Amino acid sequence: MFSVTVRDHMMIAHSLRGDVFGPAQRLHGATYVVDATFRRTALDADGIVIDIGRATEALSAVVGELSYRNLDDDPELAGTNTTTEVLAKVVADRLADRVRDVELDGLVVTLRESHVAWATYERPL
Repeated sequence: MFSVTVRDHMMIAHSLRGDVFGPAQRLHGATYVVDATFRRTALDADGIVIDIGRATEALSAVVGELSYRNLDDDPELAGTNTTTEVLAKVVADRLADRVRDVELDGLVVTLRESHVAWATYERPL
């Protein structure tokens, strides 16, 4: 399996519902380093998984839709507990929509909350 990974970051505000989240139930900010790994069993005719520039632009567009926003106010996320795990899936699904014309086998998105904690979502394409 071949893979190409690109990286960006996003800064968001949100609150989380549930006693398990303690003080994070209040509105707070989070900064994530976002890694998107595109996977393919065989390289295309040009010898690549995906054009790195295309992958970078797609990821930038997706994180741009979420960055510098209070996710509690986003109608598409209404009623969703925007945990790191959930946001990894949101980014992956939106990114998959942007590259659907590229023949890929899988996509992995990792959101790094800090140097000691991160969450990953993996999906087939």
